[in-house]
Amino acid sequence: MISATNKATQAVELLDNADGLRRAVSIRTCPKHKAQLGQFMTPANVASFMAKLFPKSTIRKCRLLDAGAGLGALSCAFLHRWAIGGFPFAGVEVTAYEIDPAIRSYLTKALAQYTAQLPVTTRVIEGDFIEIVTGNDIPKKGNFTHAILNPPYKKINSDSAHRHALRSVGIETVNLYSAFVALALSLMAPGGQLVAIIPRSFCNGPYYKPFRDFILARAAIRHIHLFDSRNKAFKDDAVLQENVIILLERSKKQGPVSISTSTDDSFSDLATRTHEFASIVFADDPERFIHVPTSAALSPFETSSAIRLTLEDLKIKVSTGPVVDFRMSKHLREMPEPGSVPLLYPVHFSGSHTKWPQPDIRKPNAIVLNSETERWLYPNGFYCVVRRFSSKEERRRIVASVIDPACFPEAVMLGIENHLNVFHDGRKGLPEALARGLAAFLNTTPVDEHFRRFSGHTQVNATDLKLMKYPSRSALNVLGKWASQHPQPTQVELDQQLEYIIK
Repeated sequence: MISATNKATQAVELLDNADGLRRAVSIRTCPKHKAQLGQFMTPANVASFMAKLFPKSTIRKCRLLDAGAGLGALSCAFLHRWAIGGFPFAGVEVTAYEIDPAIRSYLTKALAQYTAQLPVTTRVIEGDFIEIVTGNDIPKKGNFTHAILNPPYKKINSDSAHRHALRSVGIETVNLYSAFVALALSLMAPGGQLVAIIPRSFCNGPYYKPFRDFILARAAIRHIHLFDSRNKAFKDDAVLQENVIILLERSKKQGPVSISTSTDDSFSDLATRTHEFASIVFADDPERFIHVPTSAALSPFETSSAIRLTLEDLKIKVSTGPVVDFRMSKHLREMPEPGSVPLLYPVHFSGSHTKWPQPDIRKPNAIVLNSETERWLYPNGFYCVVRRFSSKEERRRIVASVIDPACFPEAVMLGIENHLNVFHDGRKGLPEALARGLAAFLNTTPVDEHFRRFSGHTQVNATDLKLMKYPSRSALNVLGKWASQHPQPTQVELDQQLEYIIK
């Protein structure tokens, strides 16, 4: 009879073998082949952490789903936890789906290794998970007690076979990863638990709202893990994508949510806190953005009744800068000349200062004003602008500045390039105090922290800015008048002034 110690030793060896195989196969696999399938193999540390997220269970018979199983790293990590005494199961049935014929044989062998020491049965299903599952009656298959997923990451075209198949079962989504999670959730028994590592992009934005609605209607969020480093979860595949690990429980009442963070996949600095669900999904948010708080402190967006208005309430518009330079190249000028007007890029702004023109920026400084360009230009005036893309070195994701018409006293119109978002009043300028107040508000630490809670992108879209909440116009005017008298405030001074006006 094999002792418990020997079983644990054998389990560790099997898990190490699985990770060695992952590295070897990943190196040999063509990057183009990976991209076609949206395929990124799960490292052993991440797989083990995911398996440990499952709460202890009293059930005796476990039915595990691994969709897009790859080489079996996740199933192996789950079985490893069982082998060392982490679950009380009397037996486990593993059902693994894998579309790639090049790795299915490795998957079969990896799972077969566990049948020698554990009462486990394994079934590897060949083919397309979405095609197979949507072709059957999902409710009759809702019997999995556990699911562990690293789903493929690839966009789904609106007229593709996948999109039509998903719609036939009530799932509307734009990426394979969210499709896999939605389908897997549909296959879970009541009380079943699903752990998945997925891009954070589903947490916000209009494209993923149907997916957010789908999971929030069918499951409770129990745990979210966030990696502070964007490129460490799948570093062997050089993936620059902010990922989260999420634990969902099927058909259960929502309660508090555990939020954990670590710098990377070593989990050496793992920190975990518990937050009320009202801090994760705001009750008054029709978009159902999923926030990931990384500190115990409550945000002013949660506590202050003074930050409750939308841009629509404030009668302010926000749009992406309309000038797309490569489409208007024949009208662009390196430097201003008669008949041209200023063309503004992010590089023209530094803090509260506007430096225009700049001769050495490798960008045009002007655009010709004529019948072809006029529709894309704004009247000269005060505007608040926000960079659409922030660099990794920026201490803030949202970087706001003010366009001051005094910088271009001769200009009738302005060109605002596509890498800027612009706040305006029906394509006209804002009152000076309001423009400066908006910029000051957006540059505060609470706004930056709030944005990071629901967005994993360095990109700031006009839609994100539109869906945020703001102070009143009068409060923004007060902040703007203060900002005009303090053109170079420190971050502390700016944050203190916001705190003062929203008390």
